[in-house]
Amino acid sequence: MPVARKRHTKARRDRARVFYKLKPKNLVECSICKAQIESHTVCINCGKYKGKEVIDTTKKLTKKTKKK
Repeated sequence: MPVARKRHTKARRDRARVFYKLKPKNLVECSICKAQIESHTVCINCGKYKGKEVIDTTKKLTKKTKKK
C-alpha cells in the first residue's frame, strides 16, 4: 500500500514558490535601426545580426504587397 505524504506548512510551500516568479527580458537596442530586441538575436525590423544581413526584409515586404 502506498504511504500518504506528510503535509507541508504554508510558509514552507510559499518559500518554494518564490523561485517561480517571472523575470523581465533583457532588451538591448539594435545598433542599426535602434529598435528594442533581445540580446544575441536577429533584429525583426531590419533583419541584421552583428551588422550582417541575415533575413531579407525586402522580400517579405514584396510578398505582402502581392497578396493585396
